[in-house]
Amino acid sequence: MVAPTDERGPRGLLPSVSPVRFLTVDGELTELDEHGGYQLPPAERLATVYHQMVVGRHFDTEATNLTKLGRLAVYPSSRGQEACQVAGVAVLGAQDWLFPTYRDTVALVTRGIDPVEALGLLRGDWHCGYDPVATRTAPQCTPLGTHLPHAVGLAYAARRRGEDLVAMAFVGDGGTSEGDFHEALNFAAVFDAPVVFLVQNNRYAISVPLSRQSAAPSLAHKGIGYGIRSEQVDGNDAVALMAVLSAAVESVRSGAGPMLVEAHTYRMEAHTNADPVDRYRDASEVAEWVERDPLRRLERYLRAAGELSDADVQAAEHAAEELVTWMRPRMNVDPVVDPAAMFEHVYAEPTAQLIDQRDMVVAEADLLAGEDR
Repeated sequence: MVAPTDERGPRGLLPSVSPVRFLTVDGELTELDEHGGYQLPPAERLATVYHQMVVGRHFDTEATNLTKLGRLAVYPSSRGQEACQVAGVAVLGAQDWLFPTYRDTVALVTRGIDPVEALGLLRGDWHCGYDPVATRTAPQCTPLGTHLPHAVGLAYAARRRGEDLVAMAFVGDGGTSEGDFHEALNFAAVFDAPVVFLVQNNRYAISVPLSRQSAAPSLAHKGIGYGIRSEQVDGNDAVALMAVLSAAVESVRSGAGPMLVEAHTYRMEAHTNADPVDRYRDASEVAEWVERDPLRRLERYLRAAGELSDADVQAAEHAAEELVTWMRPRMNVDPVVDPAAMFEHVYAEPTAQLIDQRDMVVAEADLLAGEDR
């Protein structure tokens, strides 16, 4: 299934006029003209996505609680964005690469990464906490947009080696304002790198609303100037996301060049636990988006379609609770860290400046340890 093209613009670059949508807020199927020519995903795949979204939401809640208990330094919740994160992972093959941001921990868990390792970055553990090569998942990126050129570089190198893989790069609306975003899109387009850029437009770059970030008709339109086919989709509609992202990955894998997909979603919680969210948005706005809850919409659709029973819902809830119950005692153990490890793997042969910095940190750590004794 290749992404539909029509006379929307040169080479079919323009996104749909309105975000592609399959489900209403109440979980009912929309009219065909809202589907954008994309195909309804198989019900069994959607049932799996539902299960993973339930697990992801429980994990996100537990991570937020761990922050309040002091077990994490900080946690950027993705509550309300589970459909984006789960669908983004669900359409990838085992050979494909995922490039996540700091807010995409649910995607890591969906990818099969140990949840405690997935939280390694946020609890101060060694490096990113998991093996990027073994998991085909790049380290979570905290600086906005800097991982996008990495995704493009890896995908381009893989294509030159004749490898059959696609890179999926997540980025937020704030990240599209960074220079790295534009450089990555330009390189990807010029060199036909097999990359899907998934923009999770959750309306805020910390406290900066979308209206103060971009005057474009949509963030999807940003791909057009670089010659990248673009699409926009309802990011709280898991069915539409699976349809659009599956088509995007298949198209990119076939050699049709990179693609940008903007998912219109919403961050229901604060930016992080350190964010005074009530200073820049009203509770009524949040309530409006709660009504568009992606998990509830998918559950209603699957129940009406006869693909989800009470037993299935209970099984998903049970699996989620098992996961967080398994996490808790492991998260209550402090990670064993060595300050000198920060300087490992920076260069194959450390520079004189790096050695001086390492020695300074080690000496200070020894001094502090002596004072504690």
